[in-house]
Amino acid sequence: MNAEIYFAKALPSSRIRSDEDSRRTWGRDRTTSFKADPAAVLLPETTAEVAAIVKAANAGKFKLVPSGGRTGLSGGAVAGPSEVVVSLDHMNQIAGFNGPDRLLTCQAGVITQVVQQTALRHGLFYPVDFASVGSSQIGGNIATNAGGIRVIRYGLTRQWIAGLTVVTGTGDVLRLNHGLIKNATGYDLRHLFIGSEGTLGIVTEVDVRLAMQPEPQRVLVLAVPELAALMRILKAFSASIDLSAFEFFSELAMSRVIARGRGVRPMPEISPLYALIEFDESAEDEAMRIFEQMVTVGSVTDGVISRSDAQAKALWALRENISESLAPERPYKNDISVRIMDVPDFLVAVDRLVSARYPDFEVCWYGHIGDGNLHLNILKPETMAEPDFVARCHHISPELFREVHLRRGSISAEHGVGLLKRDFLGFSRSTEEIAAMRAIKAVFDPNGVLNPGKLF
Repeated sequence: MNAEIYFAKALPSSRIRSDEDSRRTWGRDRTTSFKADPAAVLLPETTAEVAAIVKAANAGKFKLVPSGGRTGLSGGAVAGPSEVVVSLDHMNQIAGFNGPDRLLTCQAGVITQVVQQTALRHGLFYPVDFASVGSSQIGGNIATNAGGIRVIRYGLTRQWIAGLTVVTGTGDVLRLNHGLIKNATGYDLRHLFIGSEGTLGIVTEVDVRLAMQPEPQRVLVLAVPELAALMRILKAFSASIDLSAFEFFSELAMSRVIARGRGVRPMPEISPLYALIEFDESAEDEAMRIFEQMVTVGSVTDGVISRSDAQAKALWALRENISESLAPERPYKNDISVRIMDVPDFLVAVDRLVSARYPDFEVCWYGHIGDGNLHLNILKPETMAEPDFVARCHHISPELFREVHLRRGSISAEHGVGLLKRDFLGFSRSTEEIAAMRAIKAVFDPNGVLNPGKLF
């Protein structure tokens, strides 16, 4: 059955695409190891149109792949042959602002940065932040429960979602929580859809809770001689300062950012590792006291602090531009997390494993170490074919995930499971948990219409 003709009953033909460029553009995310080949791309503009699409898909036995900003790194938005992409790109309107409740209501296709900018125009603050805010969409953030650079203070996307409108896999429309702070009327269903990777329903509208603006921030970048010192630094700073962020990255990461013109080296001497710390301006004196203490005990060898917003932005560029700077080398990414108390032992174990298993590969470390989240990027050698490279990395991943499992950690801290980690879900979830997840899927999407093959 021709998808373009079939879905004409749900959408005008001008918002149905089947040309090769459109299918290639909308049929994938930022992963490179999966082939995208959807039958068509649908561009709804309202919740009613999304519901009509889902009902039509059930009737015609089509499979739908929800698509946001396509910035994902797990293959969660990759559409295979005969699957149909439902893009939220045209659902990009701000629907309203509620001052007393500090709520912003918007469609799911609104770019994350637009949410941030709109909050600022109202004298408020949307704190969820990460490198792809300029292209990711709020609906996709919800589908993956996006985290980012300020989780240590503000938490994940989940903490800022006060209400949702969702179209389930049967085409039913659920309007959840209505922006309430208190609502003790049974199951809070919105939290099933947050982080479900589009497998239970398609988010079409959202009430985003906003915060008061924080005081001006300072950014401190430190040169760190060894992995073990990172945790000593984190412990010292977090003991007396309410940190907004605590990030780390390797010299390899720094060198790639600088080589590709996306940052400027902040200090003259090269260091194996760097920590980036953000905190309130009023805590600067205490931060400098701790910095001097860390230098004295050898945990830090040098450092630089921002004195303006421009300098803070330049220092953040060293961390936020890593992913884009590595992209030309087609890295194999692992996004893993453990409890903060387990980070020191975990870092040593993973470093030992990586050195033994990838002696001929360049391995790039960075991550949100303040919340236990590490990003491990294995860079593809220029002379190695990508399928061979991916197969080798994929084959060794279970050894890494066993280290995660031993510490009851997560094989995917913030990028989702998608296709990339679907086969490894058992390292983070028990058999009983997976069975419960499948049962929930059967309730909201009994015909398996939504995002087939993803998650499990």
